[in-house]
Formats: sequence, structure tokens, C-alpha cells
Amino acid sequence: MKVYTRKGDDGTTGLLYGSRVGKDSAGQPVFLRDLWPSSAEVDAAVRSAVSPESYHRLYGRAAEENPLWDDIPAGSGKVYSWDEASTYIQEPPFFDRFSMTPGDVCDVKGARSLAIFGDSVTTDHISPAGAIKKESPAGRYLQERGVAPEDFNSYGSRRGNDRVMTRGTFANVRIRNLMVPGEEGGVTVYQPHGERMPIYDAAVKYQAAGVPLIVFAGQEYGSGSSRDWAAKGTRLLGVRAVVAQSFERIHRSNLVGMGVLPCQFREGTTAKSLGIDGSETFDLAGLEAGIRPRGEVRLTIRRADGSSQEVPLLARIDTPIEVDYYRNGGILPFVLRQLVG
Repeated sequence: MKVYTRKGDDGTTGLLYGSRVGKDSAGQPVFLRDLWPSSAEVDAAVRSAVSPESYHRLYGRAAEENPLWDDIPAGSGKVYSWDEASTYIQEPPFFDRFSMTPGDVCDVKGARSLAIFGDSVTTDHISPAGAIKKESPAGRYLQERGVAPEDFNSYGSRRGNDRVMTRGTFANVRIRNLMVPGEEGGVTVYQPHGERMPIYDAAVKYQAAGVPLIVFAGQEYGSGSSRDWAAKGTRLLGVRAVVAQSFERIHRSNLVGMGVLPCQFREGTTAKSLGIDGSETFDLAGLEAGIRPRGEVRLTIRRADGSSQEVPLLARIDTPIEVDYYRNGGILPFVLRQLVG
């Protein structure tokens, strides 16, 4: 951006801002704003080309000229009527057991590691994307409901169905869970049995047993495009906290917005330096005492040999409004309580 001065017809000199596109015959700079038509000129051009009669002629019978559209059955009423048989759209569980009073913020106790990732895990690794594999949890779900593999379509086309999208979270074929060394794809080790299985299947088992989950990661966790299902799917898998060396800005705030606690290792500390391999259980303390922006929480690592280690973490809830989101269980229940209240 360059700044120029120009002397007006009235003799005054003013500043001009913009991209210079050339010079006029007198050697003065010419800007895009000099070439762009005024609002009056645009209105005159529109009036010369468009008239009410044209709209009536072209669109007056639009409702009658789309019989295929008109034949689509549509419901009526003030609320959407969910179809339990639909594989494209389902009622998401974000407001299940909703009440006007937020629940208490509790410490996390007896958690297991769902996955341990390295550096630069992007939202494309986390979020459901691309084709749905026949043998994947999402593929099995669709086949159980009578959908043939050739009709699977993509995760993007079924983003309105949380059952599909949750099954596709952390299911990228190139993601590497360090709990399963040498293997790519969305697999993990279900503890304490040591059984390898898809991340989704393990999450279901942990939720059925009432075991909270933690994800560990390296630097730049959640980098790349801002994909909302990267945070939604994480929450729906039962993950209570993500502990990483650093976070991408938007994904960090999206995690808070879904009620998932982002925590950051102190400088010089990593999951690797702590020897975390996924066989441990974890406690996350300091939440019940009161969340404050960028406050400290304590991670207790309880190892299989009976030893334990306590590590300080930085809670990456960075602003007062994010504290409110987290206390409410996420931005969705927070906003609903504001609207109803």
C-alpha cells in the first residue's frame, strides 16, 4: 500500500490510498479507485439492464416449473422432525441432559490416553475427511444401515450425521499414534488389556466403563484449516483434555468451545521426556479450585509399576469469556442458556 497526495480542483491537497495501476498523460499516478465506477453509475447500469418485468417473466412461475423439487416431501411445524433412519443427518447429542444450571467443573481422575501424537498433527489428520473406507468404523456403521459401499459418499457429505463423523475422527490413514509404533491410521491400544483396535472402538469401550480420556501431542497441534469437526469429534469421543507442547490458535479456541481443556507442557517437557507410553492412568487436578485464564493445573502420571509423577501444565484457556465457555460445558450450552435466560 502506498500513500500519494493529489491536488483537487478546489486547490486543496489530500491523501490517496490504494494500489497504483499506472500513470496518466501528465505523469500523475492512477489508482483503481479512479477507474472504478461510482455507486450512481452502478445503479444506472443496473436500471438500464434489469426491470421488474424481467423478474416477473423469468421467475414468476418458478414454483410451478420445478415438479421434481415440489415432489420432495417436506414436514411442517416449528421444530425439525428428526428421522432416525437417515444416514445423512441426525440430532447431535450436544444438548443431551441440558439444564439451565451448568454442572460443576471437576478434576479429571483415572483417565487413559486415547492417543499420543508427535509434532504437526493437523486438523486434516484429526477431522473426518475424504472417502469413507468399507472396513472403517464409519463404513461398518453405514453398511449396518443398508448403505452399499458404492453409496457411502464422503465424510463431508455426511457431516450432518454425528454418528458418521465421530467414527471418522482421528481415522486419517496417515495419522501416527505413537502408542502403536510403526503403524499408520486411526488405531490405538485399549488399556489395561493391551488390545489394538480403531480409536473409535476404544473410545466407546472407555466411555462404557466411565473412563475419561486424554490426548497427548507435540508442537503445533491442530495446525492447518479451521475444521469444526476436529474439535466436535474429539469431544464426542469422550476426550476431556488435550495436552500438547503448543497449539494452533483457532483449534485451541475450538477445543475450549467444545468443552475440551487444552493444556500445554512447560518448556522442556514433552510426553516423550516423561516416558508416557499409554499404559499409564492420569489425574488432572486444579480444575475444581477454579479455572482462570492461563492458570496452572497438575497432571499426575500413575505408572503400571506403581510409581507416580506430578507435572505442572498451563491451562490454555486464555480469556475470561473462554472460562465461561468451559464452565458451561462449551459455547453451545453457554449461548443457549444466555438465550433462554
